[in-house]
Amino acid sequence: MHTRAQTPALLKCLIFGPTGVAMSPAHTRRNGKLYRYYVSTDVLKRDAASCPIRRVPAAEIETAVIDQLRGLLRAPEIVVRTWRAVRETGISEAEVRQALERLDPLWDELFPAEQARIVQLLVERVEVHPDRVNVRLRTAGLTKLIDELHERASLTNGRRAA
Repeated sequence: MHTRAQTPALLKCLIFGPTGVAMSPAHTRRNGKLYRYYVSTDVLKRDAASCPIRRVPAAEIETAVIDQLRGLLRAPEIVVRTWRAVRETGISEAEVRQALERLDPLWDELFPAEQARIVQLLVERVEVHPDRVNVRLRTAGLTKLIDELHERASLTNGRRAA
């Protein structure tokens, strides 16, 4: 069984600190236990005082981003905006909504590499501030994901009908 600690960092190249500088995945081991976190490039290249957020625990920030993604994917305005982007393909607004709803319960069953692929597809940037985390979505990535989910659902429904 794979754990998140055995996989690449979910937010690699996507996460930035409050100064606008990238945060890099890092880890340390203590007493045989692996601790993963994202550390500000300011801290790595300058000094610890150069950034108000020196590091964030990887599991916590990744969970916060996934939770925000799940909420955004259920938001009516995201459903409508995504549908507008894919409607020329013949996918209905209801099919977009269903595809996004199917992703939520499916998430925990995905292999970590597939979760990372979806996050890279959907997330343009994660900004960590002392009082909040902002997640900016990639509209094109959302459109691509809807196409994939719709295609997967069509194949599954086709197999059931056969």
